[in-house]
Amino acid sequence: MKQLNAGTLNVGILGLGTVGGGTYKVLTRNAAEITRRTGVSINVVQIADRNIEHVKATVASNVDVTDDAFAIVNNPEVNVVVELIGGYTLSKELVLKAIANKKHVVTANKALIALHGNEIFAAAKANNVIVAFEAAVAGGIPIIKALREGLGANRIEWVAGIINGTTNFILTEMREKGLNFADVLGEAQRLGYAEADPTFDVEGIDAAHKLTIMSAIAFGMPMKFEQAYTEGITQLQQVDIKYAEELGYRVKLLGITKRTDHGVELRVHPTLIPEKRLVANVNGAMNAVVVKGDAVGPTLYYGAGAGAEPTASAVVADLMDIARLIDATSAQRVPYLAFQSDQVQDLAILPIEEVQSAYYLRLRASDKPGVLADVTKILGDRDISIDAMMQKEPDDNETEADIVILTHITVEKNMNAAIAAVEALTAITGKVVRIRMEELAK
Repeated sequence: MKQLNAGTLNVGILGLGTVGGGTYKVLTRNAAEITRRTGVSINVVQIADRNIEHVKATVASNVDVTDDAFAIVNNPEVNVVVELIGGYTLSKELVLKAIANKKHVVTANKALIALHGNEIFAAAKANNVIVAFEAAVAGGIPIIKALREGLGANRIEWVAGIINGTTNFILTEMREKGLNFADVLGEAQRLGYAEADPTFDVEGIDAAHKLTIMSAIAFGMPMKFEQAYTEGITQLQQVDIKYAEELGYRVKLLGITKRTDHGVELRVHPTLIPEKRLVANVNGAMNAVVVKGDAVGPTLYYGAGAGAEPTASAVVADLMDIARLIDATSAQRVPYLAFQSDQVQDLAILPIEEVQSAYYLRLRASDKPGVLADVTKILGDRDISIDAMMQKEPDDNETEADIVILTHITVEKNMNAAIAAVEALTAITGKVVRIRMEELAK
């Protein structure tokens, strides 16, 4: 094979943890293939990590290893800084310093981009450098490139995704094994799917970071994480997952963003999806994103949302894009948010009370005449129509039974009022369980 006369791209990596180690491994193992594709030799020349001895034992001897991350962002020999340390304080400082030093940046840090992306992109444009962040959303699934480039001819109408592997693993186990949330969480922690403190995952915060990024790119608006509605899975009960399946649905933690006439929906919450949808059958720790474009219709992107090499696949793909575009002007590059910077619009985010959805309701009611009539009247008075209903027979010696209602689409504030009125009925015990529903068909 003819040897390519390649240029060289010198890379410094901040953090050689799971993703950093995977990135180094993929770059090393596939070096020849990467050069064949880009015409550029991408070389790791410096790594910053607190565990210097471990890193030195892992990487080639010609790689400089330091415990000072700023040594990399200030190194004139480094062309691209790969930020893989996480968080959004030190990482922000490092990224902005690298940009000020005219270095390109690749990051897998969804929190950093969701919270500070607007500032980072402005700095990058001012310094004519690239900030690439494919690995920040859905691991190895190239969803950023799909939204920004592959679907560029479309007016994106909505995006919905299973974008947190930990919660998807937990919900899969709850459904398949009939276990409760707390039991499955412990198993997820034992297997390494969940952190010792799983709050960001199980409360939907991680998914909201990723959804914020996809929404900004889909609709050409600034990052608005602080306005995202976030509801996790900690309150989900196994009985509702069971009833949903009896009715032909699966429960998933979805990130959903939609363009409407009144603003943009930006919400993360447990959602019932018809089991016939492909995304409803994404199980375990896998991720999937459905994007609806006006020209192409619904498209599905599926794969590993985390892990060393799946995420490294996206990091290295970003490095390859930089290698190809390093001599281009900012006008020749794909804009960060898919739209030209002067065309980015500050779209309003709808409060959750104004969102329209169908609903799954479960109520515990006394087994006596007239209860259903009272409930249906409350719903009807608030323009909420019923799509399906299931009443479970009470167990022996019990006088109360579960009633499950599926509604047609209504405004959330109407549902809030209806639930309050239903809970005030003397025949209803406790709180009404409410889970939103999405068809994801059109």
